[in-house]
Amino acid sequence: MGDRFNTVAGWALFAGIIALGGAIVSSHYFHSERPEKMGYAIEGVEAEGEGGGDSGPGLNTLLAQADIAAGEKVFAKCAACHTVNQGGANGIGPNLFGTVGEEIGHGKAGFAFSDALKSKGGTWTFEAMDHWLKSPREFAPGTKMTFAGLGKPADRANLIAWLNTQGSNLPLPAADAAPAAAEGDNATAPAEGANAAEAPAANATATH
Repeated sequence: MGDRFNTVAGWALFAGIIALGGAIVSSHYFHSERPEKMGYAIEGVEAEGEGGGDSGPGLNTLLAQADIAAGEKVFAKCAACHTVNQGGANGIGPNLFGTVGEEIGHGKAGFAFSDALKSKGGTWTFEAMDHWLKSPREFAPGTKMTFAGLGKPADRANLIAWLNTQGSNLPLPAADAAPAAAEGDNATAPAEGANAAEAPAANATATH
């Protein structure tokens, strides 16, 4: 009985070894590489982090066409931290009266600006304000400003134009000029005209 048990156990062990060996060999034959990007690409949908750049009219055009009333409504997002009336108190953020055109990181008595803003230099031009409102952390890394930013260029332009009416009143820029016609289009007309002018000469030669 014992010999029979040993024989069965031996065959079972042998079968297990054969199965394990087969699995190892097959894994070499059927191994698949992990794809660089997981998931499936969907046509027309950009991956996270791709694209997203501003498109459409430039800042000058947006400012020239700005909706002041809409800008005041956008400011509602800022009102929890900022006052804008003349002589208004600083809050979590500084009072913003007369900010457009002012020196960056200075000029607001009693407010402690971050070193990131104090060392930035320059003034709050329309372009600087647009960059700041788009992404404070990108404009001045290390800023204490926790607001993520305004993603829509039109919202930023409307807000800047409205803030400009609050004690600054700098002249807004003119809209950008419309792009000139493509060079290739301009070059086509003279070429066609030249061919038309040459045609009578060619006909005259043929009749002589």
